[in-house]
Amino acid sequence: MWLLALSFSLAAWLYSSVGHGGGSAYLAILALTGLPRATFAPLALTLNLVVSGLGWANYARAGHFSRKLLWPFVTTSIPAAFLGGLTPLPKWAFSLVLGLVLLLAALRLLLLQKPVTTQRIPEEGLPLWRWGLPLGALLGYLAGLIGIGGGIFLSPLLLFLGWADAKRVGAVSAAFIFLNSASGLIAHMLAQRTPNLELLLPLTGAVLLGGVLGSHLGATRFSGTILQRLLGVVLLIAALKMLLDATGL
Repeated sequence: MWLLALSFSLAAWLYSSVGHGGGSAYLAILALTGLPRATFAPLALTLNLVVSGLGWANYARAGHFSRKLLWPFVTTSIPAAFLGGLTPLPKWAFSLVLGLVLLLAALRLLLLQKPVTTQRIPEEGLPLWRWGLPLGALLGYLAGLIGIGGGIFLSPLLLFLGWADAKRVGAVSAAFIFLNSASGLIAHMLAQRTPNLELLLPLTGAVLLGGVLGSHLGATRFSGTILQRLLGVVLLIAALKMLLDATGL
C-alpha cells in the first residue's frame, strides 16, 4: 500500500503541474496490481476529481483561467463523457491508434526547442464555438470511454492550434478534466461500476498531497518551457499506457 500510495502521489504531482488529473497514470499503475479491471475507471475518475479540482483552483487563483475558452468544449464534452462511460471499451485497435496519436504529440512537444506561443485566441464569436462544440463532444466521449478526464487530448490541441499558452492550457484543461470526470463517474456508478473503497481513502490522501504541490508549482513557479516539457512527458506516459493496452499487457 505504501508503494502504491507513493506511486500515485508522484503521478499526481507530475500531472497536476500541467493542469491534469492523472487518470491515465492511475490506470497504468492499477493495471500492475492484479485488481479487477471493472474498478479501475471509477477509482481513477474519483481521484481525477480531487487532483483536477486542486489544479483548477490554483491556476484560477493565479489568473490563468479563461471561461470563454472552456465553455465551447465542455458544453458537449460533459454529456459525451457520460455516454462514453456507459459504452463498453472497444477493441485493441482503439488503444493502438490513440497511443500512436499521443506518442506523436508527446514527441513534438519534447523535441521543440522553443515553447509554443499563442498565435490567436478566438475567445469570442462563432469560430471558437464552431470548432469547440464538435471537438468537445469527441474528446469527452473518448475520455468517458477510457475512464479519464480528457486533458491529455485537449492540452496538445489548444497548444498546437495556438489558442493558449502553457499556463492557460493548464487552467482550462484542469476545469475540463474535473467536469468530464464527474460526468463519466456518474455514468460508471449508474452502470454498477464503483471504486474500490479499500483503496479510495489512502490513495485520495496520496494524490491530494501530490496535487497540492504540483498544481501550485505549475501555476506560479514553472516557466512555459518547463510546462511544455512536462506535458510532453505526461503525454508520453499516456501513449505508452495505451500501446500496452493494445498489446494486452
